[in-house]
Amino acid sequence: MGNPTQLDRYKSLLDFLDEKFKEDITIKDIEDVSFYSYRNINRIFAALHHETIGKYIKRIKLEKAAQYLKYSDNTISDIAFEVGYSDIAAFSKAFKNQFNCAPSQFRETQELKQQIIQKAIASSKNKQKPSPTFEVEELPRLEILYTTYQGSFEDIKAIKQVWEQLMKYAFKNKLIDDDSIFLAEILDDNEITDQVHCRYNAGIVIETPLKFEVEGLFRTKTIASQKYAKFLHKGSHEDSLITYDYIYSNWMTNVALELEDKPTLEFFLNDEEDTPPDELLTEIYIPIQ
Repeated sequence: MGNPTQLDRYKSLLDFLDEKFKEDITIKDIEDVSFYSYRNINRIFAALHHETIGKYIKRIKLEKAAQYLKYSDNTISDIAFEVGYSDIAAFSKAFKNQFNCAPSQFRETQELKQQIIQKAIASSKNKQKPSPTFEVEELPRLEILYTTYQGSFEDIKAIKQVWEQLMKYAFKNKLIDDDSIFLAEILDDNEITDQVHCRYNAGIVIETPLKFEVEGLFRTKTIASQKYAKFLHKGSHEDSLITYDYIYSNWMTNVALELEDKPTLEFFLNDEEDTPPDELLTEIYIPIQ
């Protein structure tokens, strides 16, 4: 897909699906957004994503439902309706096919996992470790240039390659200076989404309107103003998964804030090129209501 017009159509379709997936998307909607026949865009989409448009929509509906089951106390019927299922029986069947368990069993398993993590932390050599400290902060609207990584969040080498692509493109277009702000947008929960489908946006904040047309698979977007609980991770990017476990295992008892259905953000405060791994600082912004 080297044609710029084709790329723009594909990116527009992705934006549309990610925004409207909870709604009843028709074939006509997809054709109107992509300017392709459904048959042709579905072939292109399947080649790039290894799943059809229909399977993509169904998967992200169910993964969103799983996030609600994990992080909220909403009823299963309310969650089913929220992600676009009017029939609770159809939702339960689809959920079981996706996750090999009923929605109620999934919720119970997630609650048990949190209890196990809490007990492990309490009995570890770090049992005197205090509750996670955080600040509540509202970020302003951010305009970013970004590109998307898809795959396992543990594949740090592949993620670094995506960052290198972004940096090269940003340097080429003179977007980087000493005040540049780099961030990651975490779109999926790696405990819910299959590793091959986990998405991570590597981005740079745009301070002024771009003076060029964005090319290839690079995209721009607006992150709306949002309130967050801000935590600080010190250490390597690989170790950040441990920090996330610690934060969420303490969320219900020691943080006690209502989560918002928005992506988590990470801001990188120093450069790993000239900073030892154990001195790296990452601000973790978890969206809250």
